[in-house]
Amino acid sequence: MNISVFKTSIKQEDIKHVNSILRMIAPNCIWDFDLEDCDHILRVQSETNINELVCFHLKIDGFICEELN
Repeated sequence: MNISVFKTSIKQEDIKHVNSILRMIAPNCIWDFDLEDCDHILRVQSETNINELVCFHLKIDGFICEELN
């Protein structure tokens, strides 16, 4: 199981839109948000490493998205 953590610019009003992006690119993954954290955290749990795919699609839609190590 791969768990990735991303620093983002996602806000509460973006959740519905981001959920639709993630359902499209990662339908079998589990994700959650911690928007109270200063880094507006997105966590994605997946069977394979999809970090580049997540960052690519969020950036296309205008969000900041950086994988945290």
